[in-house]
Amino acid sequence: MLDKSPSQNELPLNNQQKILAQKSSKLTKKTIRWLVALSSIPLFGFVTAFGIAPNVPALENIQTEDVVLDLSIPDAIHEAPGNQIFWHQENIRRGDTISAILNRLDISNQDSSDFLQAARGSRAMRQLKPGKTIYAQTSSDGELLGLRYFFSNEELFLMEKTDDEFKITEQSIELDTRIHMKAGVINSSLFAAVDSAGIPNNIATQLTEIFASQIDFHRDLRHGDRFIVVYETLAKNEVKRAKTARVLAVEFANKGKIHQAVYFKHPNGRDGYYTPKGESLRKEFLLSPLAVSRISSGFSNGRFHPILKEWRAHKGIDYAAPAGTAVKATASGIVGFSGSQRGYGNLVVLKHNGKFETAYGHLSRFAPGVSKGKRVNQGDIIGYVGSTGMATGPHLHYELRIDGVQRDPTRVVLPTATPLGKKELIAFQKETQPFLSRLNIMRNIHYAASE
Repeated sequence: MLDKSPSQNELPLNNQQKILAQKSSKLTKKTIRWLVALSSIPLFGFVTAFGIAPNVPALENIQTEDVVLDLSIPDAIHEAPGNQIFWHQENIRRGDTISAILNRLDISNQDSSDFLQAARGSRAMRQLKPGKTIYAQTSSDGELLGLRYFFSNEELFLMEKTDDEFKITEQSIELDTRIHMKAGVINSSLFAAVDSAGIPNNIATQLTEIFASQIDFHRDLRHGDRFIVVYETLAKNEVKRAKTARVLAVEFANKGKIHQAVYFKHPNGRDGYYTPKGESLRKEFLLSPLAVSRISSGFSNGRFHPILKEWRAHKGIDYAAPAGTAVKATASGIVGFSGSQRGYGNLVVLKHNGKFETAYGHLSRFAPGVSKGKRVNQGDIIGYVGSTGMATGPHLHYELRIDGVQRDPTRVVLPTATPLGKKELIAFQKETQPFLSRLNIMRNIHYAASE
């Protein structure tokens, strides 16, 4: 996102100043051509009316003549404000390089070259993570004046231009923790609801992950579903929001059922989301391998195949999604197969705990390192949506196999994670109570406001 807003030291130009701030070379010999209508039609009436009023002479009968006036340049033009300074926000995209980002910021070729040379050994510039934000200060003529990038666990990459030299530092920083409480209602989609409530999209993504084993966000959302979320952000004074941190507590009312989750970090460092009673929300298998998509074809013993033009069983679920959408492993396991296989096209098969397998077909490509025998964890990206094999368009074909037989993943009861022990439960109740209290407060406010 490119946000070209003047810095606090610069006052915004009014419309007249914006016009006068143009380069004088474009105005010095400027001429204005007036079209004068030699008739009784009032000038302003003609300009504002886009139709032809009754009793007005036809336009082809109106005589016109060209009047050319040479205008002198007012002194105000030479006194217009000069080069301005702006702060920009540019999101890092998948596969981005710092050179590509500087190009999107319209940085001059000379400054781009000088910066790339100065930052050649920078760790931060080698850790451009998709979704993170780079903040850049530039002049209106493309001069790079400063750059900030928060990377690798609260570390700051800072560049400041002094005497035409780029001075670069990488340092640890302390960010201020801010707790937010928000609520929303589903009218069309989850992401539309969080936008309406002023909640970052990053939080919406976390909600889909937290309840991935309880709510199928592709099929289960209903108009009028409600959610309340308590989340924290980490911020620095110089930048309004350096990065969004994590959801602390959430309540989601879906199809008349209340789902609650609260964040807890174990003394051994392991963390996750639990019910208020301390039951883990993590199951061995996620309900869906895609964060955002729609089901285009469900599990069925009889479906008309769009390519083979015959009725046959469809032993999986098809998720329609744009080509290149990341595909996640629904459970931890070992890669049993990674390659091309007949109608599946590019296919990954994962083996889980002996009798369970999952298959992911029609992939456009595999994620780096996904090869036979490799270990993957639940939620790891294993490939990307495509249309290889027998596919009429980009989608993911997903299968759950138990003892080698395909089963409907929406109807199988899958195992859950181990619950908290007695000692852990005491620490859990002490640490999560403040989050749950905020959740209760926000619920009372939200429902009172809606009545």
